[in-house]
Amino acid sequence: MAFSLPNPHHFPFPIPQSPHFLNFDPSNAQSNLGSEMGSVGNGGNELFPEILRDEAVFRIKELGEVSDREGYLERTFLSPATLRATDLIISWMQDAGLRTWVDQMGNIHGRIESVNSSAEALLIGSHMDTVVDAGMYDGALGVICAIAALKALKISGKLQKLYRPVEVIAFSDEEGVRFQSTFLGSAAVAGILPPSTLLATDKSGITVQNVLRENSFEATIESLGRVKYNPQSVWGYVEVHIEQGPVLETLGYPLGIVKGIAGQTRLKVIVNGVQGHAGTVPMPLRQDPMAAAAELIVTLESLCRKPEKFLTYDNECGRVTKESLAGLVCTVGELSCWPSASNVNFTVDIRVIDDKARKPY
Repeated sequence: MAFSLPNPHHFPFPIPQSPHFLNFDPSNAQSNLGSEMGSVGNGGNELFPEILRDEAVFRIKELGEVSDREGYLERTFLSPATLRATDLIISWMQDAGLRTWVDQMGNIHGRIESVNSSAEALLIGSHMDTVVDAGMYDGALGVICAIAALKALKISGKLQKLYRPVEVIAFSDEEGVRFQSTFLGSAAVAGILPPSTLLATDKSGITVQNVLRENSFEATIESLGRVKYNPQSVWGYVEVHIEQGPVLETLGYPLGIVKGIAGQTRLKVIVNGVQGHAGTVPMPLRQDPMAAAAELIVTLESLCRKPEKFLTYDNECGRVTKESLAGLVCTVGELSCWPSASNVNFTVDIRVIDDKARKPY
């Protein structure tokens, strides 16, 4: 993976070196701006460190404490913690001067109109749900940074002078932890959410439709259609996101520019075998699914680490090339031998930027 970065001296913002923001008092954010306040877009000191750095860090930590579990962070689609987080995010959006609403898929919106009423909107944001035992920056960083940027514009008096509308969206679901159906929030906004998603169930047998209706949403195909944005009304989308990997830290870079988005394929593999008494069934006659599953997992790991050892490339390969496999990642996320030792289930997560490698046929 290659990163093309500007000279650090050319960054439009300083890289914080001191940890003084850990003592941030949000009640004094406005009054503490003082000489550091500056003005946006007029040269000189253009930053609002009390807002863009200190308050943003404080809010990330505050949102990181809103969890459905004791001792670790977990916040899934329309869970009790998500409802508490929704109230918190709406209050921050309103503090930044944004008009707020929640759509029929639970996405939170905060919007400011522009002087040009016909201009397409710039969308900024990320997701508000988390994985199990999550880090506090995943998703939250993108939502809170967007709100902080608009709050800085409000303080500078420029929020009402924007050329185009700007809208912050906190998507209700990206991780897919609860219903094993990723991107519920953004797929609804994009208009590509299958109607059958309403019937997807969680581990308790509750459907997406059930949980939407429990929280006063209509949960109909028609209501989901109203979530969709007309592509002609959107100018672009920007998201700030933590890397979630070791590359930037290893290289010593504070910032990277995304060169592509890895497509994702999720598989569930079922290995069927035969139960056999450990004391009476000899090895040549055993059909242990756990051993077979272990061999499959190791083979998958080897294939993704060094695909050139398993694949050949010629004219009959069609769309798959050695270049398309660059950055291929395969991992097993869950392994289960329930309900009996006669079958083993495991999940596979495959990701790569080039879809030709992920879906060759």
